[in-house]
Formats: sequence, structure tokens, C-alpha cells
Amino acid sequence: MKTLAQISSVQMEATNEKGFAIDTTFVLFFLAVELGRSFSFHALDSVLTAITLLALLVLPYFLPSDEKPGFANWLLGRTLIAVFAVSLGVMFRQTLGVVLPETFRFLPMTLLIGTAMISCYIQFYGFLKFRLAK
Repeated sequence: MKTLAQISSVQMEATNEKGFAIDTTFVLFFLAVELGRSFSFHALDSVLTAITLLALLVLPYFLPSDEKPGFANWLLGRTLIAVFAVSLGVMFRQTLGVVLPETFRFLPMTLLIGTAMISCYIQFYGFLKFRLAK
């Protein structure tokens, strides 16, 4: 029969294998695609989206977690994902009206809203879930 300490250590091992900040990576990806799709040098919304993207690059590292990877490697990986997604958004903008119908221009924002809602649910669940008292 397992004790509570053994059960909680097994649970910690299981949650550490899932990865770190995977849900915010999807939000980062779709926000970067939306930035690449809608970027304009003279628009205030592009500046605000870029600031939000920079915040989403760094701030999820500071979410509470049991074990965190090295900050430099983690930031490099997320930066590569963001650069790839922005270039994908620029290519997506070029295909609108030519290869894809014009109504598809709302697809990145729709996916961004969906993943942001799921990410918020996951983060709030992580904050509020019941834990055994130590």
C-alpha cells in the first residue's frame, strides 16, 4: 500500500514529463501568426500586438512550476517559434484572395482566441486545484 508521500511524488513525476508551458506556446504561435498577417508599420494595433508578443515570450517562464528548464535555452526556443510563426503569417497574408478565400483572414485570430481560452483554463486549474496539505 502506497503512502501519501509516494503518491504525490508519482504525481509530480507525471506532471513534469508533460513539458513546461506548452499551452502558452500555442498562444504564442497563433499570436505571432496574427501579427505576421496583420502587420503594418503605421498602425497602433501592430505595436500593441508586438508588445504583447514580447511579453508572451518571456513571462510564462515565471509561472509557478515544479521544475524549470534553463532560461536562455527556453527563450531561444520560444523566439524561434515566434519568428517562424510571424513568417508563416506573412505567407498566409500573401495567399489570401489568391489561393485561400478572403474570409480565411479571420482564421488566425479565431484560433488565437480558442487557444487563449484553453490556456487560461489550464492555468487557473493549476492555481486552484486541490492539493494535499503538507
